[in-house]
Amino acid sequence: MKTIRPLAAALALPFLLAGAEWPQFRGPDGQGNSPARDLPVEWSETRNVTWKSPLPGLGWSSPVLVNGKIVLTTAVPEGADHSLRVLCLNAQSGKILWSTEVFVEVGGAAPAIHNKNSHASPTPVIDDGKVYAHFGHMGTACLDLFGKIVWKRDDLPYSPVHGGGGSPVVEKDLLIFNCDGADGPFVAAREKQSGRVLWKTPRNTEVTKKFSFSTPLVIEVEGRSQVVSPGSGAVVAYEPETGREIWRVGYGDGYSVVPRPVAGPGMVYVSSGYDRPVLFGIKVDGGSKGDVTGSHVAWEISKRAPNSPSMLVVGEELYFVSDSGTASCADAATGEIHWSERVGGQTSASPTHADGKIYFLDEQGGGTVVAPGKVFKELGKNQVEGRTFASFAVDDGVIFLRSEHALYRIEEK
Repeated sequence: MKTIRPLAAALALPFLLAGAEWPQFRGPDGQGNSPARDLPVEWSETRNVTWKSPLPGLGWSSPVLVNGKIVLTTAVPEGADHSLRVLCLNAQSGKILWSTEVFVEVGGAAPAIHNKNSHASPTPVIDDGKVYAHFGHMGTACLDLFGKIVWKRDDLPYSPVHGGGGSPVVEKDLLIFNCDGADGPFVAAREKQSGRVLWKTPRNTEVTKKFSFSTPLVIEVEGRSQVVSPGSGAVVAYEPETGREIWRVGYGDGYSVVPRPVAGPGMVYVSSGYDRPVLFGIKVDGGSKGDVTGSHVAWEISKRAPNSPSMLVVGEELYFVSDSGTASCADAATGEIHWSERVGGQTSASPTHADGKIYFLDEQGGGTVVAPGKVFKELGKNQVEGRTFASFAVDDGVIFLRSEHALYRIEEK
C-alpha cells in the first residue's frame, strides 16, 4: 500500500520549524497534532491561568495563532441582528488589538441556530499573512493581520440547517470549503487572492437529510493532492484544481456529519454522523477511483464513534471521543480497540496531541489529559467556568482555551 500524508502538514513545515503556531482548525497539520513543548497538565480558574480575556458576542470558532496574534470570530448581537466579526488578540497580554465587522446577519433572515451552535462557528485560516474568515451561507472574507478587509464575497448562498459549522482549508492558491445545507449541497473553491469562485461541485448523493458541517482535509496520494470532504451519505475525494470527483465511500443516510477526517499511512478515517455514527478506516491508494465502498473500507467501528469531535492519529493508534465523553484508543490499521474510558461529560471539542500528551475538553469546561499508548493513563483533570465547544490551540508552553465568554492563556506558573 502506498503511503499517503496530510498535505497540510507539508504546507505547514515553516511553522513546524519556526515554532508551534496554530494557523487553522486543528493546528499545523489540520489534525490536532502540534510540536509544541512544555505544556501544562493542570489548570483551573485560579491556577496556571496567565490571563482570561472577555470576548464580545458568541462564537464557537477555535482560536488560531500566528506571529504572536490570536484570531477568532464572533457574532455580536445588535438588536435582532448579528454583527459577524473577526477579532485579533495579543497572545502575550490577551488585549484585543482589533475587531472588524465583516457581515451583518439580519435577524429576520437569520436561520435557526442549534443550541450547540453559533452564528460564528467556522474557524479562520491564516496563510501568507492573510486571515480567511468564513461565515457559512453569509459569505467569506480575507483580511490582513491589521484587520483591514482585502475582499469579501457573499455569492455562494445556501439554506443552512442549525447554522454553519465547517471551516475552510487552504490548498495552494485555493480556499476550499463545504456548503452542505438543506438542499443542493456542494463543495466550492475560491481564489485566495480575489475571492472569486473557481469551482462549485454538487454532492450528487441521494440522502433524506442533506445538511452537514464538516471541514475538508487535503492529503497527498502518490504525489497528487486530494480534498477529502465528508458530507451527508458519503465521503468524497475531489481534485483540488477542478473539483472533479476522484473517489467516494458511502455510508447510507448518515447526516449532520461534523468530524474532520484524519489520515494515517495508506488510510483516512471518517465518522458518518447521525443518527448512528460509524467510524470508518478507508484505504487510499492510486486505485481509489469511483465508488470504492466495497473495496477500500478496511474496518468499521460503531461503538462509541463520535458525532461531533474529530479523531486523532498518534503513531500507530487512532484516538476518538464519543459525544457522551468516552475516549477510545484503537489500532489505526485494524480498528482493534485497546481501551475505552470516560474522560468527561458531553463533548464537542476535538482532542489535541502535543508534548507527548493528549488533551480532551468537554462542553462544561472539563479538561482531561492522558498519555498516548495502548494502556490508558490519566495525567491531569481540570476545570474552567462556562460552556466549552471550541477546540484547543497550543504554542510552546501555552494552551489557549475558548469558553462561552472568554479566552484563556494557560501555562505553568
